[in-house]
This record gives sequence, C-alpha cells and structure tokens, in this order.
Amino acid sequence: MARWDLHRRDALRLIGAGVGMFALGSRTGFAATPVGFQLSWLPSVQFGGSYIAKDKGFWSSEGLDVSLASGGPNAPVEPPVVSGQALMGISAADYTAAAVAEGAPFKIIAVAMQKNPFAIASLATNPVRTPKDLEGKKIGMATANTPVLQALCTINDVDIAKITIVPTQYDAAPLVNGEVDCLLCWLTDLPIAMTVKGIDNVTMLLADFGYDVHSQTYIVLEESLASKRDDVVKLLRGEIKGWDEYKKNTDAAAELTMSMFPDAGLDLETQKIQAKEQLKLMFSPLTDEFGFGWFTDETVEANVKTLALLGRTVTPELWDRSILEEIYKDGTAL
Repeated sequence: MARWDLHRRDALRLIGAGVGMFALGSRTGFAATPVGFQLSWLPSVQFGGSYIAKDKGFWSSEGLDVSLASGGPNAPVEPPVVSGQALMGISAADYTAAAVAEGAPFKIIAVAMQKNPFAIASLATNPVRTPKDLEGKKIGMATANTPVLQALCTINDVDIAKITIVPTQYDAAPLVNGEVDCLLCWLTDLPIAMTVKGIDNVTMLLADFGYDVHSQTYIVLEESLASKRDDVVKLLRGEIKGWDEYKKNTDAAAELTMSMFPDAGLDLETQKIQAKEQLKLMFSPLTDEFGFGWFTDETVEANVKTLALLGRTVTPELWDRSILEEIYKDGTAL
C-alpha cells in the first residue's frame, strides 16, 4: 500500500522484498522518450491500472518508455520526483502538503482515490458503524495516527477522551483475539485479510464521515507543467487508460499483478478481493461524469479543511486541474 501508516509500513516491510524498479521496453520501433514514474508502495494490485498501462502499451503508443519504480518503507516518493529521476509520483495530499511546507514545488494534478482508504474495522459481533460508536471502545492503532482519529472525532463531535487508544502492530490479531474492539486501518488490507480467513467483520470508511484527504494522488514538479507538459499529459493519459481497463475486469488486474511480481509474496484470492474493494475508493459519480482522476473546487476545499485539522496548512493552489482538463477536452472516452 502507501506510506501513510508507520505500523502498516513495518508490517509489510518484507512483502515484495527486493522488488524495486522494473522497466519494459517500448513495443514500437521508434526511439521513445524515457520517463520515470514513482509508485508509493510495494507491488500489489493497488497499482493495477499502472501495470495494465504498461502491459497493454498505452504509454508506448504515446511515445513514452515508462519505468515504474515500486515504493516501500525505504523508498519515499518525493525525492525521485524532486531530483528528476521520476517525472510523476503517487503520494497523498497530507504528504504533499508536508513536502511543500518544506519548500518542495509540487502540484497535485489528479486524484486516484476519490475516497481516503482509512477505515475503522470491527467484528460483526461488536460493530462500529458510526464515529459515535467509538466512544467507550478500545481502538488498536499506531499512535502516529492519533491526529487522524482526532480529526474524525472533531468533525463528528465525538469525545476522543472516551476512546481508549491501544498501540498495536499493523495486524488483525489484537481485534480477533479480543484485545481491542476495533482497528484503524486501510479498507483494502486488514479487513480483506480477515474476510479471506472467514472472520466476519464490519468496516466504517472515515471518508463517509467527513474525513476528506485525497489519497493516491499524482504529483509533479510545478516546473514540469511548463517545460515537460507534453510528457506529463501523455504519462497521465496512459495511466487513465490503464485504470479505465482495470474497472472493466478487476480479476484480470489481479492476475496481471501476480504474473508481473511472482516473488512478491502476494496471494491471488486476496489480490482479487482487494481489486474489487478498490472500486469503492477510486471510482465515483464524479469520475463517471468527468473522468478518472478528477477533482473539483469543492473537493479541494474539503481537503483544505481536513488537512488543517491534521496540522497541514495548504491553499487550493496546491492542486492544478489543467492537465486533466487538457486530457478530457473532447470527453472522457480516450
């Protein structure tokens, strides 16, 4: 997954160990432009659309020879983009805001996850369905994510003092064993792991209760929007085509991921379930109308407000929709 959760990062450290950058040659005979694209985490179907774009030649048909670089606990997204090793990277609004505060000249040009993946997972026998249900409960989580819980409580008028935070590793075991009543996690990992093992669980997506932080966002240097604009357009257009294909057949995306990374420690059933679950996060009425990756002034304003609760002061100028507007100028069918 991505780098948002410190314990999650530790738990997945060994998955896909040794998998770094892979590059497939252009399928065409002409000299394609080499371009780097930095992903945010270890290989999984989380990046299925990018893998499809590579496999189906969506980028080579644009004249690009794209190298996809996998991320991981020791491979942050921002440095390769700043250095120029990668033209584009996948990050999140809170991480980009922190980098910009330190002087990095980034722009968010598209948003893959329309809903933030953070969720509260609980057992069906003791469900947490609304933020108010958290009062009186023990929640297992990385203490580094306390600002996330505080923001959720502030937005929903919940007294965080009535919630017991139990520091836990990124694992479902404390919940299954009864040590805690719920877990703060990503919708697409621990709940799926429990489902695969036959453990009936309930998830409450934070984004459904006002936690608006764009996730799996596409970032480029501000200067690249001028000096390398054509390549940025081509790179993002190929990526969009990949995700449009992903939506048509999520099982195929999972199977492609497994074939591309046979030694990454992935499980096909888990990847297939994750691929389907991601549809809830990455596609919406907004993307149906305007296209994959779209964002509006209203969604940006909601992000600005939530980021302020997380201690990140940003302005709407962090987001730039001009590349999407250029790609979709003739409609969403690319």
